[in-house]
Amino acid sequence: MNSELVSFGDRLDAVFAAYGHLCVGIDPHAGLLARWGRPDSAEGARELGLRTVEAAAGRVGIVKPQIAFFERHGAAGYAALERVLREARDAGLMVIADVKRGDIGSTVEAYGEAWLRPGSSLEADAMTISAYQGLGSIEQVMSTADATGKGLFVLAATSNPEAAAIQRAVLAQSSRAGSTVANAVTQGVIGWNHGRPDAATRALGSIGVVFGATTDLGLAGISTDIEVPRPGLPVLAPGFGHQGAQPGELRARFGAFAGGVIANESRSILEAGPDGLVDAISRRVDEYGAAIA
Repeated sequence: MNSELVSFGDRLDAVFAAYGHLCVGIDPHAGLLARWGRPDSAEGARELGLRTVEAAAGRVGIVKPQIAFFERHGAAGYAALERVLREARDAGLMVIADVKRGDIGSTVEAYGEAWLRPGSSLEADAMTISAYQGLGSIEQVMSTADATGKGLFVLAATSNPEAAAIQRAVLAQSSRAGSTVANAVTQGVIGWNHGRPDAATRALGSIGVVFGATTDLGLAGISTDIEVPRPGLPVLAPGFGHQGAQPGELRARFGAFAGGVIANESRSILEAGPDGLVDAISRRVDEYGAAIA
C-alpha cells in the first residue's frame, strides 16, 4: 500500500472531528422536485443535487447521493450525477454513492471500478454494497477499496420489514454458525478491518456496515454493548429525521458503535427547499454535535 495514502477510515475520522456526524442525502425523487418547483427530469435532479452540495459544503463533511433517483432518467441522469459527484468532491465533501451493488467475481469487481476507481467519471469516496452471496464474494472489492483509500458500506441490518426474515435468520453451515446473518456480516467486517497490517494505527476501518437507524439491532442479533477492536467500525445509518430516528437517540440506539455512526438525513432536510437548506443543515449539525459530545 502507498505509505502516503490516507485510508478512508482515517479520512472519515477527520471529517467527524471537523464537521460532526451528519450526512446529507441527495435524493431527487419526484415529490421533492415538485416541492422545489423543479421538473422531474435529469435537469431537475442535477439542480437539486448542486444546490444541496452548495449548501452542505463547509457545514457538513459528507453527502450521500441515492443513485436510483438519477439512474431513472437514463443517460441524462447519469450525466447529471457525474456533475454532482464532481462538484461535491471538488468542494471537499466526502461522497458515499448509495448504489447497493453486489455480485461475484469480475462482475462485482467491475462495480467497484465504476464507483471507486480514481479518475472514474463516477468516482466516489465510498459505496454501499450487498454481500448476501457471502462476504467472500466482495473480498476483492474490499481489498481494492482499502488499497486506494476508498470505503465500502456492507448491508447488514436494514430497517425495511421485508429484510427481517433474511437478516435475522440464524446460520447453520458457517464458521459463524448460530449467529444471525446480520451479525455474521457485521463481525466479518470487524474482523476484516482488524486484520489489516496497520490496524493498530487506524482510528476507523475502511470497510463499514449499514445499520438502519430505526432498526432494533438486538432483534437482528447484534449487540451494541461490546468492545469493538481497533480500528472502529464505520456505520452508515439511514433513517434519521423523516423516518423517525432523532439525534438525541444516537448513543442509545448504537451503543459501542456510536463513535463511527454516519447519521444520514435526506428528506427531512431537503424538504426545507432551496432557500431553507442552509438553515436546516446548520440546525441539524448543532443537534448532532450535542448528541455525540
